[in-house]
Amino acid sequence: MKVTVYQYAKCGTCRNAVKWLQAKNIEVELIPVFEEPPTAEQLRKLIADSGLELKKWFNTSGEVYKALSLKDKLPSMSEQEQIELLASNGRLIKRPVVTDGERVTVGFREDMYEQVWGAPVL
Repeated sequence: MKVTVYQYAKCGTCRNAVKWLQAKNIEVELIPVFEEPPTAEQLRKLIADSGLELKKWFNTSGEVYKALSLKDKLPSMSEQEQIELLASNGRLIKRPVVTDGERVTVGFREDMYEQVWGAPVL
């Protein structure tokens, strides 16, 4: 199995996720999310495939999120505006984002990874 991981190399959570995937012999393609964030179109598919609410995609503890006062602004923004905002700045995206083209996880929790990436796809 091969997955694409949008990550920030200095992020401990991202490093733990990549280490976990590699320990399961999953081939990993690393994409630096700050330099190469997914496009709005890619994000639309990733968000749909993840099954998560759009607000779960925001890195709410990040400096950019706080500097832009997004906690107050997001509720009044359209879904399209939020997706374009995420695509415009990879620092706003919760990381890591892992996808095999069909399944998507955001963040890293070992139990979630075991459930999604631990079992082979039939």
